[in-house]
Amino acid sequence: MTDRLSPGDTAPDFTLTSDTGEEVTLSDLRGRKVIVYFYPAAMTPGCTKQACDFSESLDSLKGAGYEVLGVSKDKPAKLAKFRERDQLTLTLLSDESLDVHKSFAAYGEKKLYGKTIEGVLRSTFVIDEDGRIELAQYNVKATGHVAKLRRDLGLD
Repeated sequence: MTDRLSPGDTAPDFTLTSDTGEEVTLSDLRGRKVIVYFYPAAMTPGCTKQACDFSESLDSLKGAGYEVLGVSKDKPAKLAKFRERDQLTLTLLSDESLDVHKSFAAYGEKKLYGKTIEGVLRSTFVIDEDGRIELAQYNVKATGHVAKLRRDLGLD
């Protein structure tokens, strides 16, 4: 289990395939601020709510200089369906191996219905222009998270 990331840490670099089949490499986005969020599964109610909230907020986040990347273990084809079904505008990335989840400590033990299981920890990271973690939020709630994040970033 990787230690949780903290502000000031260098964000682990990665290259993942998007819902459109393109490769996205985090370090290619240096010079821009990036919000990377990890969610358990496309097309589930909580993850849909969170993705729709990010999509609705995307123009103003981009206006403030942020790129948004959503990462899950879903295959690119499922992510493409998710984008289409919910008219999502953010970039969705596939991490089927869970390697990137683990490098961000966004996978591990969690409680689900009173049982301890291994799974995706809904987490959000804000990465600055130099590739450092500015904000690391673990076990976030799907509903209301984007509004809280905007407040944390001083955008509202």
